[in-house]
Amino acid sequence: MYPYLDMAGRQPRPAQSDVMTDAMPTSDDQHARVVVIGAGQAGLSVAYHLSRLGLRPGDELVVLDRAPSTGGAWQFRWAALRLGAAHRVHDLPGMPAMGLRFDDADRARPARDVVGEYYRRFEQHYDLRVRRPVAVTSVTHAGTGLCVATTTPDGRTGRITAEVVVNASGTWGTPFVPWYPGRDSFRGRQIDTTEYVSAAEFRGQDVVVVGGGTSAIGFLLELDGVARSTRWFTRRPMAWADTASLDVESAVAAVQEQDRAARAGEALPSIVSGTGVPVSRRIRAGLDRGVLHDEPMFAALEPDGVVTTGGEHVHADAVIWATGFRADLRHLAPLRLRTAKGGVVVADGRSEEEPRLFLAGYGPQASTIGANRAGRVIARQVLGALDLAR
Repeated sequence: MYPYLDMAGRQPRPAQSDVMTDAMPTSDDQHARVVVIGAGQAGLSVAYHLSRLGLRPGDELVVLDRAPSTGGAWQFRWAALRLGAAHRVHDLPGMPAMGLRFDDADRARPARDVVGEYYRRFEQHYDLRVRRPVAVTSVTHAGTGLCVATTTPDGRTGRITAEVVVNASGTWGTPFVPWYPGRDSFRGRQIDTTEYVSAAEFRGQDVVVVGGGTSAIGFLLELDGVARSTRWFTRRPMAWADTASLDVESAVAAVQEQDRAARAGEALPSIVSGTGVPVSRRIRAGLDRGVLHDEPMFAALEPDGVVTTGGEHVHADAVIWATGFRADLRHLAPLRLRTAKGGVVVADGRSEEEPRLFLAGYGPQASTIGANRAGRVIARQVLGALDLAR
């Protein structure tokens, strides 16, 4: 799920004129067998498999996306970000048959442009008829099915009743910024990952970066030589992988922990905390220069900086909170799925409380590690649910 403006209040890049989209039907009410919410990696993977299994995109299968163009969350990422070992995108199912592979992409181009182009070509090739920009405001019970309430940027509302809903709304719309003592009294600039545009905005400034993921690392490397100074604070010591690319065994362990948490209805752990961060040549150079030196999380913020756990005052003109995201499930609130542990009980991509709801890209699928392989599994389960409903 994405805002019509980006998280910094800017108008996103205009949708490409050749993006394959379907306008909302003239009637405010519609019926579909399956509604997929979100056209990022997880949503497109499920939609592809459902169409291959016989559902007609556009009427039986309706795919909704709040973003203005193709590429999922990647279209909102900062211009300097490139595809690489730490920011890898797995091919969508069916892309190799098109002769399209991310491993062959031009890494000199912004990642958002590459992913946007490849996803556009994928949607067109398989005629998935994604409707955008259409935001889902709620999902409610409707007899034997579910009702998906929608709105468009011009304020038009609609409802789609569906036998099954696949939620693939991702996380980009819900960045997580923790509260720390003094956060509200800091007089400098504070932004989260979604609001970062370029290092040039921080030229000559003292910048504090918070977070232990790949975004924080990317910001520090880009700020090096541009900002006057940087300091990096993390909640836990950084776990660096010994390889230049993601270790498969670590990835499997991280996915298993995500799966356990999802089945228990717990808040989901960080994928990176279970895999470690691959040390590419660029990251190795940053480590050698001392740019990537993480420190324990500071104790508090003050009007002009932060105070470390050791009592040192660190001046800061800006704080960048690269502290991750939470699953964007606000539109599912009417279904009352949230547990006291902070999560949603999901097993094999299906809600335990609402069997007509599937969650793609959630838990063990919440990264490029698991989203694609789960697409086929969820699609087959959806088809089984439709057969049972007949």
